[in-house]
Amino acid sequence: MEGIAIRVVLLLVVASVSVAVVVADSVSAEEAKELREEVREMFYHAFNGYMDHAFPLDELRPLSCAGQDTLGGYALTLIDSLDTLALLGDRQRFAASVEWIGKNLRFDINKTVSVFETTIRVLGGLLSAHLIASDYATGMKVPSYDNQLLNLAEDLAKRLLPAFDTPTGIPFGSVNLLHGVDKHENKITSTAGGGTLTLEFGVLSRLTNDPIFEQVTKNAVRGLWARRSKLNLVGAHINVFTGEWTQKDAGIGTSIDSFYEYLLKAYLLFGDEEYLYIFREAYAAAMHYLYHDPWYVEVNMDSAAIVWPLFNSLQAFWPGLQVLAGDINPAIRTHAAFLSVWRRYGFTPEGFNLASLSVQHGQKSYPLRPELIESTYWLYKATRDPRYLGAGRDMVASLQYGTRCPCGYCHISDVEHHNQEDHMESFFLAETVKYLWLLFDLAVGPDNLVENGPYKYIFSTEGHLLPATPQISLVREHCLYHGAYCRRGDFRQTYFVPESDKDQKESNDTRFFDSWTKATYSSDYTTFEPSAVSGLIKGFCPGLNHGQKFGILYAHSTDERHYYETNQVLQKESTPVQSHSVLVLRGQSSDHLLPDYNSDHNDSQTRESDGTL
Repeated sequence: MEGIAIRVVLLLVVASVSVAVVVADSVSAEEAKELREEVREMFYHAFNGYMDHAFPLDELRPLSCAGQDTLGGYALTLIDSLDTLALLGDRQRFAASVEWIGKNLRFDINKTVSVFETTIRVLGGLLSAHLIASDYATGMKVPSYDNQLLNLAEDLAKRLLPAFDTPTGIPFGSVNLLHGVDKHENKITSTAGGGTLTLEFGVLSRLTNDPIFEQVTKNAVRGLWARRSKLNLVGAHINVFTGEWTQKDAGIGTSIDSFYEYLLKAYLLFGDEEYLYIFREAYAAAMHYLYHDPWYVEVNMDSAAIVWPLFNSLQAFWPGLQVLAGDINPAIRTHAAFLSVWRRYGFTPEGFNLASLSVQHGQKSYPLRPELIESTYWLYKATRDPRYLGAGRDMVASLQYGTRCPCGYCHISDVEHHNQEDHMESFFLAETVKYLWLLFDLAVGPDNLVENGPYKYIFSTEGHLLPATPQISLVREHCLYHGAYCRRGDFRQTYFVPESDKDQKESNDTRFFDSWTKATYSSDYTTFEPSAVSGLIKGFCPGLNHGQKFGILYAHSTDERHYYETNQVLQKESTPVQSHSVLVLRGQSSDHLLPDYNSDHNDSQTRESDGTL
């Protein structure tokens, strides 16, 4: 009965969404240009506030016009903002920032930092800026630049490497930059924390010709995937020594979100098929067990029983990821549902309860998160549907009237009362305004590094630009077939080019999507049908699963005392990590890797998926 009640509630919410989607006025080209310039001003209001009142501390306190160290005490917001400066074409400030960081930044400091946050914000920011500052083709080359940021990135990554020295290969959540992992360090980490490091470390390996960085992060992903449930679901938190799940809630939001994201993006950037195989199976399971059209819930990873009927704000990245995977129809419907929550409160709360249709107790804040804006950008990029410009306009209005502070933009501590909090995360400049600016620049006629530059770019989970240069992505041809899923039973490649774009000058944007193989869709919201996707990619055989292809099946939990008895598979004397072990078991049969998605297991609390890979 409980499952039935939840479904009834979900249907009611869907009904409310369909009303909210059609009321926005269209955004004219002139208005889009004005909005683009308004977003540029938003960036500089916050960036100048940081530089004037907080630099070189990590982050700005925008209400009190002061600064604070929140991560490591190394000008975090400046590092996180570097590629946004380049994207906006601000050569002077980009060059000055690169030069200051190259001369002043050091990581030999006695600070214990988050491996995840340091990787995505600092390591990613340094690598992205290096790739822009060192390349004439970007139009932003800094004449005095001599690989200082790359050297800093390598030094930082080496200081993070001790975190990976665990029996499972899954890294500790924190590490001291001077002394390594403390003997009392917590052994519990999140799935996202252990599985969202592959892009930054992989790029570093390819730029330095040192494979250790890519190897340890790939083994972390293998360590997590080898401990998935028989349903191909992963939990939220795991013990990095024993491999036991300490929180078995499976979802696409908090503590798991970017694990899925980096599986697909690592394949797209590096062309490594193993990531694609894992993504294909993980995505199919997520769409089958977590998707309650148009929402996603959290379930027990072993039984698929619903644990939380909750919209978590971090879930809002998912429609954008689905665009990259080519599964556009469910992305459109889910984005519309998520947007209805934003329009109800002016922002997305950290949690929205789908059973009570109210803000989840204790999760009322909006910390300037970019995820819904990111998905809005990707859906507009894929469809050119003007509704997404209207959504972007509403988001700009909310941010301007609700979060603007004297020196920057404030967190909202309660979306129901719009109370401001004296804090501005660095990702506001790295992601939130970046995706807004890209959205409106795309509408006007793009003239920026991403759309018209020399490379195709993958955005990291922090919004940093990682280019598919030959040095990074020179693998197989299909590594650039972004969004290459086709409809089941239809092996023909289908392309979508909006009528309004056919006569426009070709940009990186149109080349980008012309090389994508995607399912077609209807632009009429009322006629959307779920699109089943098969995972058929050029050069990719859909008949094998990950275990059959790569021999990595399931790993059993291990006792800490057996740590040094496991097979040592990585050794490199030149790095702080002396050894690395990964526990994986080859099975006699891989039948158990093929869950029966048509079974009636937990019928009262799960539903048949509208589309599986």
